[in-house]
Amino acid sequence: MTPLNRRLFLKQLGLGAAGLTLVTAPSFNAPGWAAPTRSAKLPRSLPALQGVASEGVLNFVNAVEKADLNLHSLMVVRHGQVVAEGWWAPYAPELKHTLYSLSKSFTSTAVGMAVAEGKLTVNDKVVSFFKNDLPATVSENLAAMRVQDLLTMSTGHDKEPTSMMRNDGNTNWVKAFLAHPVEHKPGTHFVYNSGATYMLSAIVQHLTGQTVLAYLKPRLFVPLGIEGADWEVDPNGINTGGWGLRVRTEDIAKFGQLYLQKGMWNGKRLLSEAWITEATSMHIMQPGDESKRSSSDWLQGYGYQFWRCRHDAYRGDGAFGQYCVVLPKEDAVVAITSESSNLPAILNAVWDHILPAFQGTGLSAEKTASASLTQKLKSLALPLPKVESTSPKMAAISGKTFHFADNSMKASSASLTFGKDGCIFKLRDDSGDHQVNAGISRWIESETTFPTKPLKLVPTPVPGETKSRVAASGTWQDANTFMMTWRFIETAHYETVTCRFGADDTMAVELESSVAKLSKTKDKRPVLEGKLGAEVGMKKS
Repeated sequence: MTPLNRRLFLKQLGLGAAGLTLVTAPSFNAPGWAAPTRSAKLPRSLPALQGVASEGVLNFVNAVEKADLNLHSLMVVRHGQVVAEGWWAPYAPELKHTLYSLSKSFTSTAVGMAVAEGKLTVNDKVVSFFKNDLPATVSENLAAMRVQDLLTMSTGHDKEPTSMMRNDGNTNWVKAFLAHPVEHKPGTHFVYNSGATYMLSAIVQHLTGQTVLAYLKPRLFVPLGIEGADWEVDPNGINTGGWGLRVRTEDIAKFGQLYLQKGMWNGKRLLSEAWITEATSMHIMQPGDESKRSSSDWLQGYGYQFWRCRHDAYRGDGAFGQYCVVLPKEDAVVAITSESSNLPAILNAVWDHILPAFQGTGLSAEKTASASLTQKLKSLALPLPKVESTSPKMAAISGKTFHFADNSMKASSASLTFGKDGCIFKLRDDSGDHQVNAGISRWIESETTFPTKPLKLVPTPVPGETKSRVAASGTWQDANTFMMTWRFIETAHYETVTCRFGADDTMAVELESSVAKLSKTKDKRPVLEGKLGAEVGMKKS
């Protein structure tokens, strides 16, 4: 997703341009690479054995850290073997991660499988599937719109319809999409279009009676050993299609490897080779500055929910830097999760460092570089917020309840309870009590019932999900200010929560989402003003 389209996507979603367990860095043990621990895992190998220079991968890691690109994970696969993998703690191998628009490539795959089963063709007209949801007048352009036009983001819309589909209490997104003006002849005009991908999901569900997630499970997820995937849904239980899928980093790499292998997996064909060729070829070129095409990975053409890249590569691509990069010439896949505002910088670092590593550049110094890479990947961690571990204020406020004045968040009270090297933050609102456990200058993992927005940018639910996994750490900025970082480790995002204590038994709680921080905008939530003792401005029962 281009930086511009990422901002557009977030705007369309209604946003601005938004027992205690110690979590340690994941293990990266080189001697264990040779054999997978279970059949569902990709095989492991040393970089040099697959013709990969460790120095290039190490330089990539150092470069993205120096540029503060906030990567969460990296997996590099060559010749079907994982040659490098790492997670920046508190992110970890077993955790799912929000994919955002990388979900689109999975939706496209479901369509390809349905085509192979004879359920539809890419030339079928979109209106043919939803005759009960058509507008009173079907325009010529709407009537002409094909499944292929949904796949290639060339529906004919002048403006992307997702925001309109989700606004004003709409519960029938299909009907809203079909009512949106189609100003251009389909197939001729590229507009990045998450609504189009949603329609692909709706078509699969219409034809199969299953959500895309359920449809893919026996056809893709089970064969690849992808377990525990979940996907957000619309008000009618249709997977959102264009966003909302969560899988693990290795699952992203497996998905890319399936495409690299032209649809074959363990000797069995899962996806048509012809479909993969079609899906990853350029069907339409994005509008843009011709002088920048040679240097931009967002001006190389678009396939069936896949972006073409420089260096004859292609990728699935999600907001904030969720990448599945497939390099056929190098027989390689690079999987990345992150929360970054500089998406081109991540891909530039891949081309500058990992691509030369595939070409053997630096293999002469492999022994030293391999040891350095191994050590680096073992110790990956996001910086901990750390100033002071204690404050004279702790004893006075620990376990005490501060009552808030009326506020738009409908929060009524909060408390902080401190232990030896951790604390518990509790907040009560109109839906009940919510809690986060935080370490003092260390990460502690727990589950929380804090509302999913803004933790997940889109207020579309995952069926059955009531809690979010969070790793939290806190520190005293000064004697009266306690700041916590809450990383919602199965999303891309985090919260900074600052509690300021006054001399007059008051507490102010300020929340800032990482999206607001990245976009340098003010978080729209109010500062919660609280006071010890009697309720402040709250209606008593």
